[in-house]
Amino acid sequence: MINSLDMINKKTEWFRHDRFGMFIHWGIYSIPGKGEWYRSHQKVSIEDYQPYFDAFNPTQYNPKEWAKLAKAAGMKYMVLTAKHHDGFCLFDSKYTDYKVTNTPIGRDLVAEYVDAVRSEGLKVGLYFSLIDWHHKDYPKYKDLNHPMRDNEDYKDEEIDFENYLDYMHHQVEEIVTNYGQIDILWFDYSYEEMVGEKWRATELIKMVRKHQPNVIIDNRLETSGEGFGSIVTDAINLYSGDFVSPEQIVPHEGIRNYKGEFIPWELCITMNNNWAYNPNDHLYKPAKVLIRKLIECVSKNGNMILNVGPDALGNIPQDSIAILDTFATWMNQHQEAIYGCGYADLVKPEWGYYTRNNNTIYAHIFEQPIGPIYLPGLKETDIKRMSFLHDAGEVKISKSWNTNAFKDLCFAQYGDVDHFTYPLPNDIASVIKIELVGDISGD
Repeated sequence: MINSLDMINKKTEWFRHDRFGMFIHWGIYSIPGKGEWYRSHQKVSIEDYQPYFDAFNPTQYNPKEWAKLAKAAGMKYMVLTAKHHDGFCLFDSKYTDYKVTNTPIGRDLVAEYVDAVRSEGLKVGLYFSLIDWHHKDYPKYKDLNHPMRDNEDYKDEEIDFENYLDYMHHQVEEIVTNYGQIDILWFDYSYEEMVGEKWRATELIKMVRKHQPNVIIDNRLETSGEGFGSIVTDAINLYSGDFVSPEQIVPHEGIRNYKGEFIPWELCITMNNNWAYNPNDHLYKPAKVLIRKLIECVSKNGNMILNVGPDALGNIPQDSIAILDTFATWMNQHQEAIYGCGYADLVKPEWGYYTRNNNTIYAHIFEQPIGPIYLPGLKETDIKRMSFLHDAGEVKISKSWNTNAFKDLCFAQYGDVDHFTYPLPNDIASVIKIELVGDISGD
């Protein structure tokens, strides 16, 4: 088996077309409501964490509603934490008792999620942690993250890490064989010496590809949100993954390899400052900011996956739903400028971003213009027609007197009088569809 950028690009065609997805961080850590890293941050023992397992009973869990919210918001795929670092499984694994079917809810919630996502016509993704703080053979003392990393009782503990790897591989095989077609497998994550073949990564990926030849995989068998991995080099490993996964930061120029070629990538981002449910975190990013970040990602040939953290009953918080509703309104009118679009190969405009789909440029305007709108990288002779995307209303090439001093530049205008200033039709991002005469490229 070999790996190459051509193979990666072919496999990720649908992913790079769809551009926008929903991440869901959910598990027994939703009960204390202090984030999915609660055990690590507070150095909580297995015994002190056990009451959350015993109490997990999300009677209002309705993945069909989650999927409907995602679809309405314009999301095309969903990724659920089948197992996070605490080792708790939302699926019915035969290799552990630490699973959802042994909690009061008593059901395989991954199976219900997969069915719900497919029923809405969305792509199915599952997150699986390479790390497991519950397994007896996972490294503890002096590990970077383990809750017992500073506990002297574990200083001389002997573990069988190969036994842990067998267990982890078996559970991944369950994920990729028990639920039909899996479109995205989102591993998390590598650190320090726990990287690559430490996970028996070649063996793992060969097994996954045997069962799921079309699944796309993130890059975190090699790295974390801090790095790119071999996918950007001239020696792409079999386990490099198919896309880079920057976390909580938009790469300033997208992500390219050593030749300057774009690599598939996806920004993973939270709505507030937590991935999992935290009822005390009300620092939600405005929907306007998040929509503009989606636009920015697409303009740089990237995707965005936006997280929700349902509560312990299975409900997505109302603040998150309000953000998704705003996405739904904007995407309903402007999705053409997102799906199938990417880097425009033009100078970045000061008023926002360009996205592009073949011979159509989409000007996403964030900033209220004063008079005509300068279109950097475009000439009047390049343009066949311009219109607002939300209503097909006319936008013209400006012939205003106040552009005469800039003879070599191209300006757009809308409204009744060419040199007047008119409010933008959308406060988040107004989109002008610019249909080109033929193919062009910028500087």
